[in-house]
This record gives sequence, structure tokens and C-alpha cells, in this order.
Amino acid sequence: MATSSCNLFATILSFSIVTSLFCKTAVSQSIIKSLPGFDGNLPFFLETGYIGVGKMEEVQLFYYFVESERSPENDPLMLWLTGGPGCSAFSGLVYEVGPLKFNYVDSKHNKPVFELNPYSWTKVANIIFLDSPVGTGFSYAKTGEAYHVNDTIAAAEIYDFLRKWLVSNPQFLANQLYIGGDSYSGIIVPIVVQEILNGKEMGLQPPMDLRGYLLGNPLTNYRIDLNSKISFAYRLSLLSKKIYESFKINCKGEYAYPDPNNALCMQDIQTINECIKKLDPAQILEPECSRTFSPNPMASRWDPTAISDYSIDDDILLSPSQIPERWCREYNYLYSYTWANDKNVQEALRIREGTIKEWARCNYSLSYSYGVISTIDYHKNFTKTGLQALIYSGDHDMAIPHVGTEEWIESLNLTIASDWQPWLVDGQVAGYTVEYSYDEYAYRLTFATVKGGGHTAPEYKPKQCLAMVDRWFAIYPL
Repeated sequence: MATSSCNLFATILSFSIVTSLFCKTAVSQSIIKSLPGFDGNLPFFLETGYIGVGKMEEVQLFYYFVESERSPENDPLMLWLTGGPGCSAFSGLVYEVGPLKFNYVDSKHNKPVFELNPYSWTKVANIIFLDSPVGTGFSYAKTGEAYHVNDTIAAAEIYDFLRKWLVSNPQFLANQLYIGGDSYSGIIVPIVVQEILNGKEMGLQPPMDLRGYLLGNPLTNYRIDLNSKISFAYRLSLLSKKIYESFKINCKGEYAYPDPNNALCMQDIQTINECIKKLDPAQILEPECSRTFSPNPMASRWDPTAISDYSIDDDILLSPSQIPERWCREYNYLYSYTWANDKNVQEALRIREGTIKEWARCNYSLSYSYGVISTIDYHKNFTKTGLQALIYSGDHDMAIPHVGTEEWIESLNLTIASDWQPWLVDGQVAGYTVEYSYDEYAYRLTFATVKGGGHTAPEYKPKQCLAMVDRWFAIYPL
């Protein structure tokens, strides 16, 4: 009993010291009660701010924090990382899982209007939306050198951010913690999770009640994810059996890193690219719009332009009124540029004046080095930690196909606790799911497809995805 009391006292004393130190760091927080484009006061709690991280806190990471609309004290706390790398947290906040979305009927190109998202994940969780890595959204650095980051540096800075945020918001220390993200965050999230586990083992403060992680349409292993495009395309009748069989023989299934001296293989790849180049890789059923598509498969690193609005014609970006009559999802993103670059908006969000030249939904001019080519080993390590994992994929996403995700999950050699079966929302099939476990360590991984979903699923199927995550948080079968 005395030993326990001493340990408790030591923990409190250690946390008090950490709190004292962190309070001296560059942390700024503002409660935002209203925003341009939304009529009246916000019906949810929104906080924005900056937290200094890294060497001498030269990096200032900007965030949006939304409290759970149900029970902030009891609901999970989730750190949400948008992909890219370089796509703003605002994209996740407004186009995916946050409480606001643009009202496209009432919005004008120079005056965007918001409405509430009835399927926001803040209905069931507290969410921190973080602009990371530095140079993303409103995050900035005080020196040019600090803008040069890579996968591991970005993850370390995120962990630093989370520690400092929890110190400045101690009321959430008791909440179950989850790390989530989508797309390229399939590389970053596992590294952040490992940073937290390492910190816990080292006794770093503050204590975090990490329970699990969730990833949507995640880039995980370059070779597996890129090679899976071919089997995905064949399954959906985008390729003939003849083309598919020829590719398997001549290329031996290698699309990501083919032998350029293999003439027959390169010819097959050229044929394949001709078949799929006019499709929208983010959602193959939607129209393709002004995209830049390389005739060769990706060879060395993640190519974000294949699934982003980065390659939209400059004339359209500069003149939203000139949008063609044909609807394309990318055109929805134009409202974010108009809104976020408005000086009144930046004043409302408490953006530090002069810290960024121009806001972009996705900034692909980052000084970013791609270092990690696979995070499968991280997932293997997590199977022995007792964490819970949710991996989901839109089943019409050709950028990171679900068949590749299924392949690397199977490589974890887990036990199937509940085999492939449909999961329902309102009595209708919302997708298919399989649950894996590692009973010895109480590890649980749920994989789910989202029927009709693209890259990424919540943007296309918000109602179904809210039901999915709500059930998963509650440890309830999908």
C-alpha cells in the first residue's frame, strides 16, 4: 500500500513538473464561437490554436479542436491526420468527418456558405484536426530549415504536439485516445502510434490512455498498394481477361516496379494505362476532370496528384465562375480556397498574420522527404500490444484499392474471429467486413469495405461511415 502511494505521488509530481515546463512553451488557444459563412453562433465547441514543436519550437502546428456533441467527458479523444502529405486538416473537417460542410446550393463562388453535417464523427468523439506536416494548411515554421521534414520527423513532431496539447487540456487525459487518418496517413499514423507506445514504456508524461488507431483507404506498402491496382481493375471489368493474364505472365504481377528492359511487360503496362487513364482513380464511377495522369506507373514514391485537386486547371482555380457545366467533385474543393484565404476568415480563426502566403487545401510544394515505404512491420508489432484497429476502404477507390489493403492485413497472420460478411445501415448493405484477433494479446483488427465509397470513404458515404465508427468505438460488431 505504501509503495502504491509512493508511485502515485511520483506520478503526480512528475506530471506537475512536465505541466510546468510545457506551460512555458508556445501554446495559443482560442475558442471560436462564430465563423464567416455560418449563420449565427456555432452549435458546437470549436477551439483553434498553435503549438510549438521540434527544435527550439521553430515549427508551429495549427489545429482545430471540436468537442464531442454527445459527451465530451466520456467519449473518445481522436487525433485526426489528413493525408497528402500536405492536405489541410480543414479538408478532413469540412469534406470528411467534421461538423461543417459547404452548402453547394446556396453558396456563390465568392461567398461560400456552411451548413451542419448530420453525420459528423464529432457526434461520437472529441476530435483534434491537425495541420501536419509543417507547411500544411496554416502550420508554419520560423526558419527555412525547419520546413525540411520527412516521415519520421513529421511523426515525432505530431507526438510532441499531442503531449503538449494534452498538458494544456488536462480534462481529456482520462479519455480513451485514438489516432486516426486516411490516405498517406497510413504511413504516418502507425509511426505516431509507435511513438506513443515508446513514450509510455519510457514513462514520459503526460500519461495517455491509447486504445487504438483507425485508418481509411491507407497507403501502407508501396509495392502491394500499387500492384493491387491491376487485380482491382480486372475485378471491376476495367481490364479484359486477355490483358490481365498477359500482364501476369509478362510482368509477373509487378506494376509498381517493372523491369524497364522487359519490352513485353512494358507494352502490357502501356495497354493497362490506356484502359484506366480516363477514369477518376478516387472513385471510378465519377467523372474524370482535368487530371494529370502519368502514362507510367509510380516508381519511387507516392504520387498525390493522382487523387487530388492539385492538378485542376489553373484557370478554374482562379475563376470559380468559369466552372464547366459538367459536375466534378474537385469543383467542390474550390470553395475552401475562397473561404480560407479570406482575411475575415483568418481573423476569425485567429491565424497569425504574415505566417503563410496563400492557403491551399493540399500543398504539394512541401520540402518533404519520403522515407518510409512500408508500415506493415508497425502493424505486426501492434498485434502484441492489445490495441484495437479499424481499417476501412471505399470499394470504388482505385488510388489505394481495398484488395491491396486486404493483402497486407492477411500478411499479419491473425486469426479470423468473424469471417467476411455484409454490414448493414438502415437494413441495407453498407459494405463487407471481417474481424481478426490475436487472443493472446487481446488485439483486435476490424477491416471493412464501404460500398460505393471512394478515396476517402466518409466523403462519399458519410452516413454509413458514422455508423461504422460509432459501432467500432463501442466495441460492437459492425
